[in-house]
Amino acid sequence: MEPESQPSTFLGLSVLPISILSIVLGGLLVLLFFGDYFKRKRSEVQTIAKPEPNAAQKPSKPTQPISKKLHSKSHSHATEKFQDQSKRHHPLDVNTLKGHGDSVTGLCFSSDGRNLATVCADGVVRVFKLDDASSKSFKFLRINLPVGSHPTAVVFSNGASSLVVAAQTLSGSSLYMYEEGNVKTASETKQQSKLPLPEIKWEHHKVHDKRAILTLVGTSATYGTADGSTIIASCSEGTDIILWHAMSGKIFGNVDTNQLKNNMATISPNGRFIAAAAFTADVKVWEIVYSKDGSVKEVLKVMQLKGHKSAVTWLCFSSNSEQIITASKDGSIRVWNINVRYHLDEDPKTLKVFPIPLHDSKGSTLHYDRMSISPDGKILAATHGSTVQWLCAETGKVLDTADSAHDGDITGIAWAPKSIIMAGTSSTILATAGADKKVKLWVAPPLHPS
Repeated sequence: MEPESQPSTFLGLSVLPISILSIVLGGLLVLLFFGDYFKRKRSEVQTIAKPEPNAAQKPSKPTQPISKKLHSKSHSHATEKFQDQSKRHHPLDVNTLKGHGDSVTGLCFSSDGRNLATVCADGVVRVFKLDDASSKSFKFLRINLPVGSHPTAVVFSNGASSLVVAAQTLSGSSLYMYEEGNVKTASETKQQSKLPLPEIKWEHHKVHDKRAILTLVGTSATYGTADGSTIIASCSEGTDIILWHAMSGKIFGNVDTNQLKNNMATISPNGRFIAAAAFTADVKVWEIVYSKDGSVKEVLKVMQLKGHKSAVTWLCFSSNSEQIITASKDGSIRVWNINVRYHLDEDPKTLKVFPIPLHDSKGSTLHYDRMSISPDGKILAATHGSTVQWLCAETGKVLDTADSAHDGDITGIAWAPKSIIMAGTSSTILATAGADKKVKLWVAPPLHPS
């Protein structure tokens, strides 16, 4: 048995050196292969990293004209953009009050014209100080309404120190009266870094049976035995109008138009009349009767303006409270004399009728959404959509038109009741508010263009 085991041992001894030799030779071949590979790669890297003589200068030649071409294109684009902006800029447009976080829903000037209050859908009331209408920036007071309140209108209630804001909430319409705290002495004011914010003096909720407030207007009542207090009229989207005492929040009276739904309502500058534009073609006018102590005694319907053939969209009083200007969907503007002896059944007279000089692309007459008469009674400003138009109140002639005054519908319009300084010159200024989050200031056009 022993001789049979020797060939197996010999075979194992002979195979072992061969296996070792094969592994060594394989390892050498692998080393040779990777050595050659890395040598070639290092050569390639050196070739890329080491440029040929003057290689750095060669690519600079083609890059120069490319750079010039890009610069020229950029400059041309900037020029076109500037020209487009210049083309869109209207000569009467003197400034834009920015910083609103949402659509501006209403605006109002203080009686001295030095302050402009705006309300915004972001729930903030801003009161801008207009020291110079052409200023690059304006100081403004910011008032945050209670959470959930979306303001729709604003009016000053006592000079520039207090204001009343109409707001819509989930529970209906609310009114808030804000007023500054006690007047500080000069020494107390110096010690404070900031003036205290106005606080809510009174508030009413669910007014007008929860219906939205369309317009809120106020004036200092000076007619008859009125004591000069500010009275405010709130007009709902229904048919009711409420008369308020601004400082106390007391309701002075209610009237009902009985015309399906209201478009707007306003008070005459002297506090004598209330007039409303509603669903029908007729305009109803009420007189506010004052007691000897200056309070409101009653509100009486005294006349009706008949003549339009379609719904009246907007109206405004002349500065002397003796005329009313109406705009209707029938395509006309009417000027009415309301200084009549209505108690003797004398009817108001139509003094003038003008066609609305605004048309669409097909030539159809458009109606005015809003109107406002200048303090001197000479210029009528009116809007439709995003367009502002200025008319001569005497002749109805178009003085100027801004087709795209805002990038969206115009939501408010008001003339400053007194002249405002603009670049050192006293000027008559119109303010417009828009859904584009902007408030714009416009200088009045000349009555006789050169």
